Amino acid sequence: MAKPCDNADRSGRVEALVALYGDLRDRLKPLRFAPPVAHVYHTLDYAFAPFEQYLRRYAVRGASALLLGMNPGPWGMVQTGVPFGDVQSVGGWLAIDAAARPPMQQHPQRPILGLACPRVEVSGQRIWGWAQGRFGSTAAFFERFFVLNYCPLAWLSQSGANLTPDKLPVNERLAVEHACDAALRQAVQILAPRWLIGVGKYAEQRARAALSMRADGTPPDDDQRLPQISTILHPSPASPAANRGWAEQAERQLAAIGIDLQSGASESAAVKTAPIAKRREKQSRAAAKRA
Repeated sequence: MAKPCDNADRSGRVEALVALYGDLRDRLKPLRFAPPVAHVYHTLDYAFAPFEQYLRRYAVRGASALLLGMNPGPWGMVQTGVPFGDVQSVGGWLAIDAAARPPMQQHPQRPILGLACPRVEVSGQRIWGWAQGRFGSTAAFFERFFVLNYCPLAWLSQSGANLTPDKLPVNERLAVEHACDAALRQAVQILAPRWLIGVGKYAEQRARAALSMRADGTPPDDDQRLPQISTILHPSPASPAANRGWAEQAERQLAAIGIDLQSGASESAAVKTAPIAKRREKQSRAAAKRA
């Protein structure tokens, strides 16, 4: 059940989120990374416009569950600025049309093409394909869920391979986590979700670490309202489990923590969009085999 929210309250929340991620952009910008990192894509720097459009359009107060990803994928948020930002989903169902401004320095094997990128971000295709298939409309989905990434940076090796945050040297990783933990705490305070769900174990671990401490390093007050933290399977094609019907497994995990999906979508919407979900999952499996 969505929480009541007037336009002024929603506007204040959205403005707070836009300011929060503008601040995170500025805090991360001075950081430098040594090999094996050869290139860093700072999505909040060159793709803030589409991300801001996403926040302004969909950051509705009523969302009771926050889905938290890890960091941008090379064919998703790196291209579009939107979490799990598969090009087809972002330009289609989400109807985000603000353009990223490709940075001057780009990895030659991972150019920023924005919505013109021909590659498929399988994880994003699965997440947003499930949302469309289950809820039908963006209004119905975002009334229940919101989606963010823990970190807006993407690291690439000399060969163009994606480097996840946990692969960074400790001192570099801690600097990133310090900024991103603080941003996550503030985002949770602004959005006030009932559930904070890590999409994959890394995001869950960072959520637990970030919310276990305040910005000054002290434990939160006993009366501070904190969300229930849990996790669902990451939809990455690198996960054999995710390649065996990710949506069905994720829905079982959501049900196990008390999220009733049936109340968030009408039966008619589910029936109408079932072929969409099946088609998107089939496309994701085919793309996963090519990845």
